[in-house]
Amino acid sequence: MDPRGIDPLSPNPLRGLRWYVDPVEPAFRSYRTFVRKRRGHAASLMWRIAREPRFRWFGRWNRPVDRRVREYLRCVAAEQPGAVPLMVVMRHQGKRCGGGYTGGGPAEDARTRAWYRGFARAVGSARVIIGFEPDSLGTVDCLARNRRDDRLRMLAYGVDVLSRLPGATIYLEAGASDWEPAARTAKQLRRIGISKVRGFMLNATHHDWTLKNIRHGLAISRRVGGKPFIINTSYNGRGPLHYRNHKRRTINVWCHPPRRGAGIPPTTRTDHPKVDAYMWINRPGYSAGACNGGPLPVGSWWPERALM
Repeated sequence: MDPRGIDPLSPNPLRGLRWYVDPVEPAFRSYRTFVRKRRGHAASLMWRIAREPRFRWFGRWNRPVDRRVREYLRCVAAEQPGAVPLMVVMRHQGKRCGGGYTGGGPAEDARTRAWYRGFARAVGSARVIIGFEPDSLGTVDCLARNRRDDRLRMLAYGVDVLSRLPGATIYLEAGASDWEPAARTAKQLRRIGISKVRGFMLNATHHDWTLKNIRHGLAISRRVGGKPFIINTSYNGRGPLHYRNHKRRTINVWCHPPRRGAGIPPTTRTDHPKVDAYMWINRPGYSAGACNGGPLPVGSWWPERALM
């Protein structure tokens, strides 16, 4: 089976694989702590997260990236020989929205392109699954107008570099069913090189229902040559949380909505020929920021959130 799976009609390259479950993730440490303290209920809840394969996220905080990636791949090979690691690339800069924000400017783009090359060198010929740049397309309009094309060109560069990896199955960020319209996302995907990779991923940072993302994904797929896709189901078990503000507008609580519930466990048994897998692209229990009680910095482990 071709790991890259670029032809939409080729067999699902995720099927039959054993995905890596990282035993040093914070969820495992919290689980062991709860067992040691005889907090049985909390331990059983945390185990439902710790036992599932989840993506390891790599970004600007991994320095130097090539060394960090090589260390991770060595750990995978040592801990679970034959297991396939799941990796998210999140290197684009998205610290603010509006107000002429430049995303670091051309100098940051150059650093990002170098980062992509270093990441690719470290992966080499290893068998991996890569989710590429969550939120990168949906936040294009957060940038100043003269920087939006630069973002797309930078992403296209990264897709070109990573798509050459012989053992990588790659899915590009494509937002979520409660975000951008399918037609706009499809146009952006074509521009950054969806034809060079397996497909795209949905709901990576959102909580929307799996069924809605299936329908949204099919609408995108029809516009990008029938490409397959994966859906993040790590914390959408109860769907999104909405409320109406004083202007009677419906507001989507995107950051730490309470009690959303774990979704479908990772599996390739989706019963949809275009859906390669339901996967836990995001990881329950990691803070997305100071909103709704979350700890800083972004990416901090928050066990109470995981239990929630």
